[in-house]
Amino acid sequence: MIRRTRHAAGVCAVLLAALLVNAARVQVVESPGLEGNPGNRRADIARYGVPRGDILVDSGPVTGSRDTGGRLRYERTYRDGPLYAPVTGYASQTYGTSLLENLEDGILAGTDPLLSPLPLLDGLHRVRPPGGHVVTTVRAAVQEAAYRGLDGRRGAVAAIEPSSGRILALVSSPSYDPGRFAGTDGASADAWARLNGAPARPMLNRAIRQTYPPGSAFKIVTAAAALDSGVVDDVDAPTRTPRPYVLPGTSTVLPDAVEGCENASLAYALQWSCNTVMAGLGARVGLRGMVEAAAGFGFNDPGLRIPAGVSRSNFDTDMSRDQLALSSIGQFNTTATPLQMAMVASAVAAGGTLRHPYLVEKVTRAGGETAEHHGPRAYRQAMNPATAMRLREMMVQAVEEGTGRKAAIGGATVGGKTGTAQHGVGNKGTPYAWFISWAQADDAPLPGVAVAVVVEDASADRAEISGGGSAAPIARAVMRAALHG
Repeated sequence: MIRRTRHAAGVCAVLLAALLVNAARVQVVESPGLEGNPGNRRADIARYGVPRGDILVDSGPVTGSRDTGGRLRYERTYRDGPLYAPVTGYASQTYGTSLLENLEDGILAGTDPLLSPLPLLDGLHRVRPPGGHVVTTVRAAVQEAAYRGLDGRRGAVAAIEPSSGRILALVSSPSYDPGRFAGTDGASADAWARLNGAPARPMLNRAIRQTYPPGSAFKIVTAAAALDSGVVDDVDAPTRTPRPYVLPGTSTVLPDAVEGCENASLAYALQWSCNTVMAGLGARVGLRGMVEAAAGFGFNDPGLRIPAGVSRSNFDTDMSRDQLALSSIGQFNTTATPLQMAMVASAVAAGGTLRHPYLVEKVTRAGGETAEHHGPRAYRQAMNPATAMRLREMMVQAVEEGTGRKAAIGGATVGGKTGTAQHGVGNKGTPYAWFISWAQADDAPLPGVAVAVVVEDASADRAEISGGGSAAPIARAVMRAALHG
């Protein structure tokens, strides 16, 4: 009897050891595979079992969480979803996250160590703090003015505070409502499919992810290069530009859309947007000088983040002289995001210093205590202060007496530059209408806003489209909201 008991105990011991070995194998060896198995919903259930933190504009949330009562309990909601989608991005239980919802996911989901004052203790007790909040630099009045101005037309607006780099508005049109596909039901799948298949590409963030030929708006960069290099030392002196102007090394004549450009001064060329003068100046500055000038404003930087990644704006570094001349008026291969062109205007407004643009002011814990704060930081020295002062004067002249009259604001000094960018096969597509500008209230010590507007499908005949006619009124509304909103 005792022997049998011993045998039974031995068998039980072997079985217990086998169970322990198997448990260790599952937990140590197979754990990573099981954790990543699509059939394992435990992580999703935990993730969506609590409300998500919010993204804030003007101290108020533009996101929320809805209790569905399902296994994935809390679903993301959005206030004015299409208005703020280029800022928030989306958080979907099916399709993941984008933009701030992605980049600040740890804060919003409550998993970031920044949210805990005692991270080591919380790790031992497996305590998960409630989701924190992301406070943006966006101002609601400025964002709304930009969105209303575009009114559903394809295009984008970016607005920056020149003295700090704070992004005051980031609008892309047409837009989408990220709340339409936040869940896992059939309606979410249908909405996702429709949006991704739409010809107008509403889910493309045109403000930071789409590049366009900037056209004549780029002439500000060329003017800065000409002044900094000494090619021009008197903005009112003739520039020795012939008419007709033949692109260097070719027989191609470059036309002007206005009269009076022959041998015109730099001031006149910017005021009335003379292609010939600015192309000639770019060619005289030379490839190296133009590449350095463009880089000073942020062109050719593949690493710009706000914190979302911004598509690289391009100015070619290897060109013939005729290509350089065209690039100097924002054509050939020169391309820019709307944010990049707002940075060009910002550098002029800030006296030549370019601040790094940023979209997140701070992140806080659920109770409102600051966990991390972001502030202004230097990015580039785009030009000499004296050059910036001259460009400010010329941009003001362009608004007061030239092509940018529709951007004028009572009680403020406004500087601007129009741009009409050709594109398409044989340049036969409807030109993009650009306007870049800055504004300073009469009672303010510094400019309060720099803006870039691009309209892809300007509602006018091709011959009548101009940045001043299509984009300048939008910029005016955005600047007014920034100064007085």
